[in-house]
Amino acid sequence: MKRVGGWLNPSKSSLASSKSLTAIDEPHALQEAMRSASLILNDEMERAESELAQGTSPFHKLGRATTIFLRATLGFEKEIMEQASSRLADAEEAASDHRRRAMRDPSTARQSKIYPVGAEYALCHAETQLMSAVVGVLNESLTESLRGFYKLRKAFSTLQELVEAENRYLEKHVSSSHSSLASSNATSSGVLTPADTGSDDESLDFQDAEEDVGGARQPTPTDYQGHLDLPNVRDLKLQDNGKDASASDKAPVTVPSAASSDSTRLARTAYDELDFTTVTDDPIDIFIHSGTALCFGLLQLLLSMVPPAFSKLLSIFSFRGDRENGLRLLWKATAFKDNINGGMAGLITLGFHNAAIALCEIHSKEAYPEARIRALLSDMRSLYPKSFMWILEEARMLNADRKLESAVNLLTTGAGVSPLKQVEALRVFETSLSLMFLHRYQECADSWLKCVDLNNWSHGLYYYIAAACHVELYRISRDSDLAMAASHKEKAKKLFQTAHSQSGKKRFMARQLPLDIFIQRKFAKWTAKSRASGRDEVEVIGVSPLEEMIYFWSGFPRMASEQLQLSWDRLSWSDDSTRNPHWTDEPVDERALLSMLKATTLRCLDRQSEAQKVLAEDVFCYDLSQIKACPHADNWSLPVGHYEKAVCHWQEAGGQDGDRGKLQECSDELSKVEHWESFELDARIGLKLTTARETLRRIGIGHT
Repeated sequence: MKRVGGWLNPSKSSLASSKSLTAIDEPHALQEAMRSASLILNDEMERAESELAQGTSPFHKLGRATTIFLRATLGFEKEIMEQASSRLADAEEAASDHRRRAMRDPSTARQSKIYPVGAEYALCHAETQLMSAVVGVLNESLTESLRGFYKLRKAFSTLQELVEAENRYLEKHVSSSHSSLASSNATSSGVLTPADTGSDDESLDFQDAEEDVGGARQPTPTDYQGHLDLPNVRDLKLQDNGKDASASDKAPVTVPSAASSDSTRLARTAYDELDFTTVTDDPIDIFIHSGTALCFGLLQLLLSMVPPAFSKLLSIFSFRGDRENGLRLLWKATAFKDNINGGMAGLITLGFHNAAIALCEIHSKEAYPEARIRALLSDMRSLYPKSFMWILEEARMLNADRKLESAVNLLTTGAGVSPLKQVEALRVFETSLSLMFLHRYQECADSWLKCVDLNNWSHGLYYYIAAACHVELYRISRDSDLAMAASHKEKAKKLFQTAHSQSGKKRFMARQLPLDIFIQRKFAKWTAKSRASGRDEVEVIGVSPLEEMIYFWSGFPRMASEQLQLSWDRLSWSDDSTRNPHWTDEPVDERALLSMLKATTLRCLDRQSEAQKVLAEDVFCYDLSQIKACPHADNWSLPVGHYEKAVCHWQEAGGQDGDRGKLQECSDELSKVEHWESFELDARIGLKLTTARETLRRIGIGHT
């Protein structure tokens, strides 16, 4: 790609656009902005906005951009995303201007013993680009998504230079022993930008200058490695400035893979116990250090979670994530949790573990360090006691422990109402999920309908689940209270119709949301069955749509035995001829789906052998062609059935240290899913599949 010397040759007009911070003013501006920005983590958004608006520095503008960015990513609301894009662009421009000025006249700029001139603004610039990239990808426009990936690439380039500058300083100044160990492997930070693509990018109307932090150009690597292998930076022992590290900071980091090189292990040993505040007490240097760890960690984590469906798009930009490195960096950044960088790292780390990893059935013991997570949550609640985000995280941990009632009580009686609409929407959303898993149908339906007023992410989904609750209430009351049954049937009909009319309106990277496609197909299936049989849409519904939703939202592993028994009873309604005489008319896709969900229920009740028998006799007895031949087929029971069988083998083995034969059988079943053609909502188990494969790979279990 053609380099543009925008950093080194700024226009006079851009330099005159706003007053530049002096080296004397800069620390005060940063301290003021960081103090105000920390209010964001305490749910005091309005106060943070007000205080940050009083300053015009790049730090203040970054803080204001962060407030609207959080609103946008928590709520997925289009108008908020548009505001975020505008404010991020303003913050990006301010950081760019100040960085140019610092590089143009270094003698008047702040001098750091570690980082090159203008590095603090380079970090601000990279952070705004990273946030802009996330907003762009969440945007409904494919063009904006592509712009977002381009900004992601630019952020990588800037952050790489900051890392290398820090590495060079540590090698020379920390100690002679550290220097000799680190020098053997410090030829590259391991964070390489994608190769230049000649003139191909010159036609892009959203090009940015490809700058060097220090002003002097350095060679750009020709290959992008895609993963962060930062032996010097990622393993620093970060601690709060002048404070004792909490238990969450002292906990051991994830053990590196056996494939690590000898030189990397040496460097890791050399720097593991290094407290960065012993290297410098300069608040701006600490801001750069913690911010770089946050950004690199988030980048790696996000890229490692991209669904396979978007891998081709990512390959254009040569991106590949590394979850282990990303989490290691985020944990390091949490040591500075009293500033916005560390606080954001804490929020991301807790959210990833409690909303993602805790729901994966196949993972190593180290993948979910419960004691460390609880310590981090305790620290965050102490530092930011007004925030509802920590209540959400505590509720998620209760759910993971199968304490659904306690989670609902915490969310409904002990939480109150968040002053931030987007956080309040999350509280109601989490409450709705827990009520769904508890089979508290009326409360669940009412709660999902509240989500409609709080968030516009997927109204179709909210109405659909509410309707599914009334289907269950109809089936329960049909033989005992005809009037009540008729009322629930009518409500289910109206809600399903509303769900159908509301689905398909949202877009992600110019595509319909997968759940919207699912809802539209289900409605088409029931409509066709209704016309063919002469019965209404509620009567022709086969397998419980609510139990399907419970599976898609990983509810079965979070249920105690009482709730699992309720799921078994609701599933058994379908093939009970005394309650549902029409089951014999159901096509094979419904039969396979019912049996797969029953097998999952048995597996979660620790009845693995029975679960496998159901899978073998009542799911795998059908082949894919039979399933696909059904009108508007539910095509996911076979591949997901193989995943469930893999989990059975994992549980029978006793986990990562168990029977190798069973673990190999687990791997073999995963391979079948990995090689399966695309199926409906495959992204719902994508993270589980990736986590399972990586877990097995690390213990030496591979494909046969």
